[in-house]
Amino acid sequence: MKNTIFTGSGVAIVTPMNKDGSINYEEFGKLIEFQIQNNTDAIIACGTTGESATMSHEEHCDVIKYAVDKVNKRVPVIAGTGSNDTAYAVELSKAAEQLGADALLIVTPYYNKASQKGLIKHYLTIADSVNLPIILYNVPSRTGCGFQVDTYKELAKHKNICAIKEANGSISSVAETLAACGNDIDVYSGNDDQTVPIMSLGGKGVISVFANVMPQEMHDITAAALQGDFKKASELQLKYLELMNTLFIDVNPIPVKEALNLMGFDCGECRMPLCDMSDANKEKLVNCMKKYNLVK
Repeated sequence: MKNTIFTGSGVAIVTPMNKDGSINYEEFGKLIEFQIQNNTDAIIACGTTGESATMSHEEHCDVIKYAVDKVNKRVPVIAGTGSNDTAYAVELSKAAEQLGADALLIVTPYYNKASQKGLIKHYLTIADSVNLPIILYNVPSRTGCGFQVDTYKELAKHKNICAIKEANGSISSVAETLAACGNDIDVYSGNDDQTVPIMSLGGKGVISVFANVMPQEMHDITAAALQGDFKKASELQLKYLELMNTLFIDVNPIPVKEALNLMGFDCGECRMPLCDMSDANKEKLVNCMKKYNLVK
């Protein structure tokens, strides 16, 4: 059995931007403190929600270093270092290790649409290049590329490949993965609305967008599940389900950044090609947030 990277709620944290499009590190620090003060169990920097796709290499490294230094070992910092170029994923993963990240989150190669054999070669090459635990990230709706269960089983043999962030939307496939891999690999929900079902099958927690705005509440959901109180966990997830879903009425991270701005954080806009929400969607978001007393 491998060591578990974290249990509970890991936040896929947004990256706040200044008006000129540069990264707002002062506000990033405030977001990190907000998360830790509200019992988030891990910080995931430079993920999809953090707009890693539009960061330069220097920005990517700077954000990881800032997060590592600011968190200062209070919770694990997991760095997104995936790429559709294996060589660059290796370079970025090595850099994250040198910068002090506790683990890596590596998305499947997007656009290239690698075969299962290609995925195995890609991930083993990265895993051989570092000494950090790796979370495989499966989100075929965004990448056009996904894992089969046998591929998970093969990759789980590597000592550094420790977990999966599963965002393929299928609870059945999660059950098949856990049945096939057993204790060789941990699973985290990659979809907020599937956190409790996945944890009921043995998942260790969630890598969450919702936690950006309600970190304590997502921590409480996972804490109840980890304690085996699935009645409480289910009640809490259903209580917050409307907001979880509303945070995806536009392309992530557009709604969650807007929500944080409405809460008083200065997260700015998303980088192009992502753009502002429509007025109709903004109204839906505000009305939903009012129900949860996040805005007046």
